[in-house]
Amino acid sequence: MKRPILIHPDPRLKKHCDPVDDLSDDLRVLADDMLETMYAAPGIGLAAPQVGVMSRLIVLDCVKSDSEEASRPLVMFNPRVLASSDERNVYEEGCLSIPDQYADVERPKIVDVEWIDRDGKLQSETFDGLWATCVQHEIDHLEGTLFIDYLKPLRRQLITRKMVKLKKERARERA
Repeated sequence: MKRPILIHPDPRLKKHCDPVDDLSDDLRVLADDMLETMYAAPGIGLAAPQVGVMSRLIVLDCVKSDSEEASRPLVMFNPRVLASSDERNVYEEGCLSIPDQYADVERPKIVDVEWIDRDGKLQSETFDGLWATCVQHEIDHLEGTLFIDYLKPLRRQLITRKMVKLKKERARERA
């Protein structure tokens, strides 16, 4: 089931999320719903607080839909970066909670990440390039950090004002 995505500014997007202590069927359903929501948006990553759930859960799939490569959906409970490279990458980032706004963000090029998969098994993997950027962006959401928090204050304020305007327009359309 597709879920509504929260739009910035929303106080839930700035909160630290609680660890997942016990993998329940409800959380697995949430993960499936988040993947469906992410693909429909369309996006390459989504964190639980973006759908109003304050749990440490992210989903991602950085395989482009026009690629020959098979999709690779990942569900990560309690993900954490274990190590990151000194080498940096700059990607133009966007966010489903900040629609149609993009900015260059610099992050470590390579990260080692550990998480619990949907079956409750501990996993770890080294991510590079876009995958590394995406997983760091989504883990940031679990800490209450948005990609615009990496921008200069003036740019961040401009984007926030645009989102306030967008939310007002959407509210009027629904009324």
